[in-house]
Amino acid sequence: MTDTIAALASGRPPAALAVIRLSGPAALAAVQALAGRIPPPRRLSLCQLHAGDSLLDEALVAIFPGPTSASGEDLAEFHLHGGPAVISGVLTALTTLPGIRLAEPGEYTRRAFANGRMDLAQVEGLADLVAAETASQRDQALALAGGALGRLADQWRERCLMVLAEAEAGLDFAEDEADVAERLDEAARHQLLALADELAALIADSSRAMRIRDGLTIAVTGPPNVGKSSLVNALSMRDAAIVTPIAGTTRDAIEVPIDLGGIAAVLIDTAGLRDTTDPIEAEGIARARARAAAADLVISVASADSPHWPSAPESPPHLRLLNKSDLAQPELPPDALTVSAATGAGMGQFRDWLSTWAHTTTRPGEPALLAHARHRAAFADAESALRDAAHAPEPVLRAESLRAAAHAFGRIAGRIGVDDVLDRIFSRFCIGK
Repeated sequence: MTDTIAALASGRPPAALAVIRLSGPAALAAVQALAGRIPPPRRLSLCQLHAGDSLLDEALVAIFPGPTSASGEDLAEFHLHGGPAVISGVLTALTTLPGIRLAEPGEYTRRAFANGRMDLAQVEGLADLVAAETASQRDQALALAGGALGRLADQWRERCLMVLAEAEAGLDFAEDEADVAERLDEAARHQLLALADELAALIADSSRAMRIRDGLTIAVTGPPNVGKSSLVNALSMRDAAIVTPIAGTTRDAIEVPIDLGGIAAVLIDTAGLRDTTDPIEAEGIARARARAAAADLVISVASADSPHWPSAPESPPHLRLLNKSDLAQPELPPDALTVSAATGAGMGQFRDWLSTWAHTTTRPGEPALLAHARHRAAFADAESALRDAAHAPEPVLRAESLRAAAHAFGRIAGRIGVDDVLDRIFSRFCIGK
């Protein structure tokens, strides 16, 4: 990495402020060229930026000498006024200097990873943090970006290596001290099964972590004209779904993201369930049933002027909701809620119920790190290898399985097989990250 990269690291202009970031061997020379001096490290200094005789801006400038910078290289930041002309002028002035070019998406983070400033799990956490829309997603991403999963994987890897050392010690005792070798073998077997059971519990909880990261899915189902689309609009507080008095208006599933007290969720407005000869509506109904079967929660809606719910399967969880309470007040079963999407009556209680259900389902205050399929696959491979090691008939086979487990844990931090993962992550980043 002999070239120096430059990019806008803040949001799209215009804005009150903008940050341009430089990383690479020419970063400090670029500061000298534009500001006329190099300020003290890690302190914001007020400087006038010039390109030849032209004043570009009066800005705050900071430098971060490598290798202890965020990217592991010499790094500089220009904190500018956020007008498009200012940003364009500074970037143009920088990229005309020798050895400086515009950065590719995610290139700063790629350099931080290549220089050992971040492990691969931290990079994935940073990508999640950029995409986080709710408090629970933010907290999960911060834990991952802060290295929590990498540290956990390293701890597991060290435990594997300790047992591997004992297994190899058993090989030394195998011929001369058979009783010692047997005791080591039995202790290792119990230890490995305990490790595998701990891993299995962690993997079993990964679905909760995935729900926090990707959001819960809530399917809104029921017959036509019971107000499903009106309920979705009321919960999301925008006109996301078309509402008409004509039965069968909704044909395909409509997904609307909402925030349930800091938990991300997606409402799925589905086609009204009824018998029909219309092939398009029939396809919409089939899709509605499929989405309901795959949802984390199904809200089964009925109308107060015709309170009837179809029988619900045991899975997924169901909530029976009676809409249009402004038209009638029938007797309700004990597990049902009543609302009026038109008047707002009961909607506060309904939102509170959904928020309580979302927090109970995801338990956001508890650690939930295995939100990525790559992490779950690595931990599952490690668990399988540990069980193979526990049941291995020979110490040599046990040692080989333990090496496979340590290898799987090494994949979490990115020591092994990272190129495809990096390409996928960095394609999601903005330029200056």
